[in-house]
Amino acid sequence: MHWLFLLLAFAAMALALLTTSMPVLVGCLVAALVLFVLWVVGLYQARVAGTGRDPTLMVDPAELRRLREQAQARQQQDTSAGDHTP
Repeated sequence: MHWLFLLLAFAAMALALLTTSMPVLVGCLVAALVLFVLWVVGLYQARVAGTGRDPTLMVDPAELRRLREQAQARQQQDTSAGDHTP
């Protein structure tokens, strides 16, 4: 849908370049600017909507606690192994 705004903005710009009437020129330039801004906003929304995370991949608190305990145990094991080296 947002690509339609870009197409209409180009059409308004072309009409502005071809007209000889000052009010039509100003109206077409304003319309082209508004349509271009709408295209940019639509493009941004499409990109943001495509980067959403899958909620099934999120870690629940119990799993997070288990991973944290494993990391702490691994860290304690590494530090204790480092103490015994000559």
